Amino acid sequence: MRAYFAGGCFWCMTPVFKLYGADNVVCGYSGGSEAAPAYEDVKSQKTGHRETVMLEYDPAVVPYGTLLDVFLANVDPFDEGGQFIDRGRSYTLAVYYVSEEERQLAESRIEALERDSGKPVHIAVEPFGGFYEAEEYHQDYYLKHPAEFEQELRDSGRKRD
Repeated sequence: MRAYFAGGCFWCMTPVFKLYGADNVVCGYSGGSEAAPAYEDVKSQKTGHRETVMLEYDPAVVPYGTLLDVFLANVDPFDEGGQFIDRGRSYTLAVYYVSEEERQLAESRIEALERDSGKPVHIAVEPFGGFYEAEEYHQDYYLKHPAEFEQELRDSGRKRD
C-alpha cells in the first residue's frame, strides 16, 4: 500500500519512516496545480505543492495508524507557517488520504491532539490528488550525504545535541 505525508523537509522525514517500517520512502511533491513541478519552483512557493513523502508499506507489518503516529511525532503540528527553519506552503503539513478510513483516522488523531494540547493543529487533511517524484539527488539524501544531512538536522532545529 501507499501513504502520503507532507512533513516539511522531505530529506528529514525519509529516514524516520524507514526506521519505523516503511518498505520504501520516495521524496516528491503533492498538493499543487502544476504538472511535473521542479524542486526550485516548489521551494520558492511558485507551484502550490508541498514537499511530500510517499511511503510503500505492508499494512500487516506496519498499520497506517502507526505511520500516522510516526508522522505526528516528527513534526511541529502547531506551526502554521512551515516546519522549523523551512517556511512557506511547500513546508506546511498535510496528510493526503486515499481512503475514507485514512481520512477518519487522520482527523481523529488531529482532533485528539488539539483537545489534549488546547492548541490549534495546523495539518491539512486532503484527498490524494497526485504525486510527482522529486529529482534523484533528493532520494535517500541522508545516505548519500550523511555529514550534510546531520548538519541540516541541527541547523533546522529538528535535532539538538
